Amino acid sequence: MATLNDRVLDNGLTVLDTEANRVDICSSEPTTYAAATSTLTLGNETSISISVPANASPNGRKVTLAAITGASVTGTGTATHYAISDTGNSRLLATGALSSSQAVTSGNTFSLTASDIRIPDPA
Repeated sequence: MATLNDRVLDNGLTVLDTEANRVDICSSEPTTYAAATSTLTLGNETSISISVPANASPNGRKVTLAAITGASVTGTGTATHYAISDTGNSRLLATGALSSSQAVTSGNTFSLTASDIRIPDPA
């Protein structure tokens, strides 16, 4: 059975800690940077904080996207996913489903609770 040292897992997650600078709420799960930041975005925040890699439960490693409050809603629709991007390099770094979908209206604000992005240990 293969194993990976924490350093290998951490180096994958460190990209999120060091390069990510934008989170968008999206109407569906984006697969490209353009979709995340333009086509599917319903709002975004550029003042984000992502932790350094740490132990995850029950195993593996994780980073945590800090809670976001008062972020701008720029479109009207139903937000179902989030996308984390590196705007300096036009890279989509991570996506995931929101814990519940939310109807949003342009001109309002949105909030997200803190959430973990995890790489499990190999089985």
